[in-house]
Amino acid sequence: MAENIPRKNNGRPMNNSRSNTVRSVVFTFLMICLAMFLITNMNGGTPVKTEVAISDVIARANDPEGNIKQITVTGNTLEITLKGQDKPTETSMKDPSGTLYDQGLVNYCDGLAGDELTECQKTYPVIEYKEDINVWGMVLDVALTVLPIVAIVIFFSWMMRQATAANSQSMSFGKARAKLYGPDKKKVTFKDVAGNEAAKQDLMEIVDFLKSPKKYEKLGAKIPRGVLLAGDPGTGKTLMARAVAGEANVPFFSISGSEFAEMFVGVGASRVRDLFSKAKKNAPSIIFIDEIDAVAHKRDARGGAGREDEQTLNQILVEMDGFDNDSGVIVMAATNRVDMLDKALLRPGRFDRHVNVTLPERKDRLEILKVHFKGKPVESDVDLESLAKKTAGSSGADLANIANEAAITAAREGHKAISDHDLTEAFERVAIGPERKSKVMNEKERKITAYHEAGHAVVGHVLPDSDPVHKVTIIPRGQTGGVTWFLPPEDRSYKNIYELKDILARAMGGRAAEKLIFGTDAVTTGASSDLRNVAELSKSMIVEEGMGKNTRNLVYPSEATGYYTITTGKPYSEKTAELIDAEVKALSDEAAVRAENVLKANRKVLDKLAEELLAHETLEEAELVPILKDAKLPETVKLHK
Repeated sequence: MAENIPRKNNGRPMNNSRSNTVRSVVFTFLMICLAMFLITNMNGGTPVKTEVAISDVIARANDPEGNIKQITVTGNTLEITLKGQDKPTETSMKDPSGTLYDQGLVNYCDGLAGDELTECQKTYPVIEYKEDINVWGMVLDVALTVLPIVAIVIFFSWMMRQATAANSQSMSFGKARAKLYGPDKKKVTFKDVAGNEAAKQDLMEIVDFLKSPKKYEKLGAKIPRGVLLAGDPGTGKTLMARAVAGEANVPFFSISGSEFAEMFVGVGASRVRDLFSKAKKNAPSIIFIDEIDAVAHKRDARGGAGREDEQTLNQILVEMDGFDNDSGVIVMAATNRVDMLDKALLRPGRFDRHVNVTLPERKDRLEILKVHFKGKPVESDVDLESLAKKTAGSSGADLANIANEAAITAAREGHKAISDHDLTEAFERVAIGPERKSKVMNEKERKITAYHEAGHAVVGHVLPDSDPVHKVTIIPRGQTGGVTWFLPPEDRSYKNIYELKDILARAMGGRAAEKLIFGTDAVTTGASSDLRNVAELSKSMIVEEGMGKNTRNLVYPSEATGYYTITTGKPYSEKTAELIDAEVKALSDEAAVRAENVLKANRKVLDKLAEELLAHETLEEAELVPILKDAKLPETVKLHK
């Protein structure tokens, strides 16, 4: 719900509203008067009717050369339309004694027929009688008179409202669009945040200060004015900030960094001033700026003192630096690009406390899964610990998505509760993509896919620093024709060069198996994603990790932040670029050779695994163990450590 704070301003909003109402009423009244005037004078060219004697009417009607075109009788009144006119221009009163009838006017053409009747009607006036009152005609006349007035009033009222809305919008253009989460909203506490105990411990100090500021002031301590939450997307930075506000039970102003930006220079700075002003009026309170990197880029890298985003950043810096120690307002911000933030924003006195919201570890993932499955019907065979093991590197948002997909899968299959099969399907759907049941492969393609995936599995199983094989399938899923899963036995923060080289070798296992079974010239495009992953990981090892043979301990700046040379357009020289390319090629070639040697030494195991895949399409870890138990690591593949 959007923020709604009562405005005081000496009562001006109320007076303005009342004056707007009065103006609307006066304007509507004038519009009605104008509409009635226009309708009344719409037929201004019609002649005014004159009253004539009945004897004159009779004489002219009986005269073939008379100028009467038509007579309409309504009750005791005659309306005369002259020749050359379209509307009545004269009126007369009929003699109550029936004089008009005695003169033979009505029955002048009686007794005639055929051509004589036609000629008589052409020569003498046609008399129409309207003795009865037409009620529906009167209603129609009234409607035709009133409806235009109503339409005009509605139109001008709509124009007035549009003008008022546009004026209101222009007046609020520089107002902050922050959402206020107060006591009336559902409270979020640290009990609702699973995992990240270290981050919660840092933030509990902020909560304690908001609850008991005097305790810190007595010791001369100053609470950090700004708290920067940094971490990967989906790790729960916004949820952490809301939990701080919920624990402290204070108003929480939330806004995105992009909401400050507009095409008009100065609007962002105005919104910053308005936001901080509202927060001070509601102190103690918390301001939370999500994705602050949208308006806090490094100024020395972008230049331009008149830029809108730089004016917004400058205003944020001024507001944070101008805080009183007892203002009771704490600014929290979230970003996943700390390296892109301006240094002035990170200095002490502004965002002087940094809280890293990391990806959850296995025990944290289990707690997060329990939170997201709470309230969902789950069968007894569901193993959340196994899922927590599989989802290494997943964020809290990823786990929430898996829980939701599991519920959707169960509902689609008509289950009354979520089963372990639903959970596995949800995990694989999120990790790789949905199963492509409509994709039908011929026997040759199935055989190629089976050997390709078997190659990954055999190489990964044999190499000593590779993760264990968890599952192999040749069922198309997402953009792949088959999948081989390797799951680490435990979460690891670092990988050494031997583990990375084993990852490269097992990635090349699919292409190596195709070459071994179908010939060097018969390789397919099925290994394109594997080769792409090998190239990316090899370059990362050389450029970012310093693991090259001839570039050991040398790290090169990334193209996003480094200095670009004129000759290469990259943050390093042409000679260095050639050296990097050579190192990347060496790692890729080494991985291909190791994979080929492993498969040549374990050809029987490769064939057996491929046959089982063709027969069953999917093999779980328990089914893979007896097949791979005879695979051996040849001496030519071992790395000297």
